[in-house]
Amino acid sequence: MQVMIIGAGGMLGRKLAARIAADGALEGKPVEALSLIDVVAPEAPAGFAGKASCEAADLSAPGVAAALVAARPEVIVHLAAIVSGEAEADFDKGYRINLDGTRLLFEAIRAEAAKAPYRPRVVFTSSIAVFGAPFPEVIDDEFFCAPLTSYGAQKAIGELLLNDYTRRGFMDGIAIRLPTICIRPGKPNAAASGFFSNILREPLVGQEAVLPVEESLRHWHASPRAAVGFLVRAASMDLAPLGNRRTLNLPGLSATVGEQIEALRRVAGERAVKLIRRVPDPTIARIVAGWPENFTATRAKTLGFAAETTFDEIIRVHIEDELGGSLPG
Repeated sequence: MQVMIIGAGGMLGRKLAARIAADGALEGKPVEALSLIDVVAPEAPAGFAGKASCEAADLSAPGVAAALVAARPEVIVHLAAIVSGEAEADFDKGYRINLDGTRLLFEAIRAEAAKAPYRPRVVFTSSIAVFGAPFPEVIDDEFFCAPLTSYGAQKAIGELLLNDYTRRGFMDGIAIRLPTICIRPGKPNAAASGFFSNILREPLVGQEAVLPVEESLRHWHASPRAAVGFLVRAASMDLAPLGNRRTLNLPGLSATVGEQIEALRRVAGERAVKLIRRVPDPTIARIVAGWPENFTATRAKTLGFAAETTFDEIIRVHIEDELGGSLPG
């Protein structure tokens, strides 16, 4: 089996490639080749027994998608996107990367299938940003999309395209609406949601972090480890039970910023909490105020998707996966 990861240089792409390399298989089938694509050539995961090709490519550029799909990978995981804050700040770039690149990929798959039978599994990473206020306290699987950001609109359009291309038989697609991933390793990025990770990640290693919103803000979270599990499940499961509704709200943990901070206090102590500095940012507050807070995720849970149930667990996952299992000093 050949697996292609588009956006393989990002945090989730790297972790997914490492998971596949460690497992050596998807759906019980050996993965013999990994194609890793990003705007900067990604690195091959350590220990992969098969062939790994690493390529720098811009999916939104003419002809790129067709060249990638010509290799006919059985599984395509589409992670490539610019994040919410950047998509809001740069309207043209957001639509070029997040929408045009997605449609060009789907069109390339359709064109390849017209040459000879070809129907790959396509995993499209969407977002809970497809929902916008006002919404109920807990969003069920029937609630409609009404995004209040350009990023959310771009992801919602991608979901509709995936459903239609799947219905027409061009691909076997699934769109998964990821919770906000927390705690993201590495350095802060341009995502409006970045502070959710920053206020935990930096204090855990003795560094100051800025909190731009009120502690009463509630949001929906899952760890990077859980997110990789979502991707593996989506890439390998039987999609027949989804019928023509190929988009899932994924499980997560609903928590306020204050509850995050209390979990940090329990795991790392008062010294870590004192490193959080309150600096209100009206722009970020406006963006995140329109995001959902809680989901039932009933369909996804029934299909075997699972996430953490406490923020203490999310913090400990970060310590295990990124800090060698213990706090520094």
